[in-house]
Amino acid sequence: MVEVLFRFFVLGCMSFGGPVAHIGYFQREFVDKRKWLDEEKFSSALSLCQFLPGPASSQLGMFIGYHRAGYLGAIAAFVGFTFPSFALLTAAAIYSAHLGDANWLTLLIAAAKLLAVVVVADAIYTMARKFISDVVTAAVCILSAVWILWQTGLVAQLMPILVAGLLGWLFIRKPKSDAVVQKPTSLTQTLVLFGLFAALLVLPAMFSAPIANLFNHFYQAGSFVFGGGHVVLPLLQPLIGDDVSGNVLVEGYAAAQLVPGPMFTIASFVGASMDGVHPVVGSLVATIAIFLPGALLLFAALPVWQAVMNHHKFSGSVVLINAAVVGLLVAAFYQPVWISAVHSVSDILAVVVGFAILRKYNLSVFWLLAGMLMYVIGKTIV
Repeated sequence: MVEVLFRFFVLGCMSFGGPVAHIGYFQREFVDKRKWLDEEKFSSALSLCQFLPGPASSQLGMFIGYHRAGYLGAIAAFVGFTFPSFALLTAAAIYSAHLGDANWLTLLIAAAKLLAVVVVADAIYTMARKFISDVVTAAVCILSAVWILWQTGLVAQLMPILVAGLLGWLFIRKPKSDAVVQKPTSLTQTLVLFGLFAALLVLPAMFSAPIANLFNHFYQAGSFVFGGGHVVLPLLQPLIGDDVSGNVLVEGYAAAQLVPGPMFTIASFVGASMDGVHPVVGSLVATIAIFLPGALLLFAALPVWQAVMNHHKFSGSVVLINAAVVGLLVAAFYQPVWISAVHSVSDILAVVVGFAILRKYNLSVFWLLAGMLMYVIGKTIV
């Protein structure tokens, strides 16, 4: 558990670039480097997180922690990965810090975005070598990427995985394994956690205390948001009403993009700015409330999902779902990762060199971040 907390804390301190970059960091750190889980399990968990509301990268991190050290590991992964941005955004709200005014931070973010391009490219390359094995899987990957780039919204996110799973089940047959078919390990777990998720949608609204209202607003936001932190902003606006000034949401959104870690920690900034609640308490309650629905739904769905993915009749579905997941990463690599980071020919060269170094020498991403920072500083001086 302590190791899980430490590893995720380190990533939480440097994981700029949004959820797709976070997935790249997780894949490199916990699949390639530390072997905590294999590519199949990583891809299966990632595809499940795509179906659920909430922050997909944080849910994937909780799954990795759970796989490593049980429920305490899941909590450790969440705390470690979320705490750096929680602390920074809480302090920003309390002291009204204008993070965007710091030139050094602007340079660091530019370097971190270029590093994110390299890390996500490495994750795509590694997963493609594992899951793109023939013309059919390549076609599914390409079509999934094109669909995501063409369409937007919840349907765009879920459709490639659903269609790939259906086509794989209908048309792809792998040899039947002699392995014992796994059944859901705990339907009780599914029912209890889903029941708790539903109860928390209703119970806090019955109380008028400021803390209960605060929890209720952010829990509802976390329960119905697909697509990450960028989507939570318009949902929070009508929920919090007059409890904060008009500029707080915009300031929180801007601040959340300037710190590492999950975008959902916009809740930390807004919670610390709520009227009638101590800033630290408000930030803590809002942060827990917005992440809790995704965690409950993840562990409620996990037993059934694992049983389905391990069933021999769905082996063809798994093949094409994995290919579709690679396609989703390819689309996200272009927009927003590449678009937000690469603006010149020299940026392209820096990314290519960084990718080559990462593949050949397997350097720590800290050294790559230092190299990207030197490049950004040099480009600014020139």
